[in-house]
Amino acid sequence: MFLKNNFIVLKLKRNFISLLFLLFTLSILIFSNANLSAVKSGINLWATSVVPSLFPFFVATELLMHTNIVYYIGNLLNRFMKPLFNVRGEGAFAFIMGIISGYPIGAKIATNFRKEHICTKEECERLLSFTNNSGPLFVIGSVGILLYRNTMIGILLFMTHLLASLSVGMIFRFWKKTKDCDLPPSTSRAYANTKTPASFSNLGEILSESIVSSIKSILVIGGFVVIFSSIISILKSSGITHIIETIATPFFNFIHISPSFIEPLFTGFFEITNGISNISNIACKKLSINILITAFLLGFGGISVLLQVLSITSKSDLSIKPYIYGKLLHGIIAVFYTFILMNLFPFFNFDL
Repeated sequence: MFLKNNFIVLKLKRNFISLLFLLFTLSILIFSNANLSAVKSGINLWATSVVPSLFPFFVATELLMHTNIVYYIGNLLNRFMKPLFNVRGEGAFAFIMGIISGYPIGAKIATNFRKEHICTKEECERLLSFTNNSGPLFVIGSVGILLYRNTMIGILLFMTHLLASLSVGMIFRFWKKTKDCDLPPSTSRAYANTKTPASFSNLGEILSESIVSSIKSILVIGGFVVIFSSIISILKSSGITHIIETIATPFFNFIHISPSFIEPLFTGFFEITNGISNISNIACKKLSINILITAFLLGFGGISVLLQVLSITSKSDLSIKPYIYGKLLHGIIAVFYTFILMNLFPFFNFDL
């Protein structure tokens, strides 16, 4: 009997992914009405928000990888990057572009650095932990102005998001010991880039390659947005979200936070845009609670972004672990910084 039970458990483990995919397919059929609406909403979100804000940055970063701008930034900022983050100066390019353009540019650049042997495996994993961030366009524009209808909230969230990112980078400077042996010998090791240098003669070819590569990346992101919109819809329609809310309600009451935050927080754990949108719509006299939860979700990024990053890093030998640890830490530190600033500066206190 014991052996039989062990065999059944082992068989379930082996077929878990298959069963999960089968369950997802059946759920799409069972909850087709709600799912259709969610998918349309996901496509609209991707087409109107993600593509306009990310696609130009994808193309721009691909083009810049064909120049020596990374090398110049590395020489300029090496004196800061090495002592603070234990990463050579070229890593500043990933951090700057990750902050300017948002998810998942930082992870894409860090992975490109590994593929092109610009940084070591350990350095690229350190970059993964803190360079993949929400951009100012999303935090200040979408979250602050559009969702909360307050620019100062957006500025507060972006400031604490940036400070938390820097803090995570400094903590992860101790991630593993750097090995330089995996970089090829070069007159300038920092610029061991195998991409074809851009010139007027090959500008059309390089632009075409950059656009094709960027289209692939943006389509993958669109797929994740749509699929997770569908998953969230299924979780709500099946009553799983309601069960989670019922279980978590006593804890939220104990810490004096309204249980109405449970469902949007659970949603945001999977996909941050929908989660933050729902959180901003909760009427609460203590608006600081809405803001603190939003700060955590912006830092953490959600499972959807995690899988987007995994789809990028899986084409290299980089481990996803520093990214996961870094984003959890990012969310927690962002909440801490947001709480401190709201209590230190009256103009950042939005409670009624």
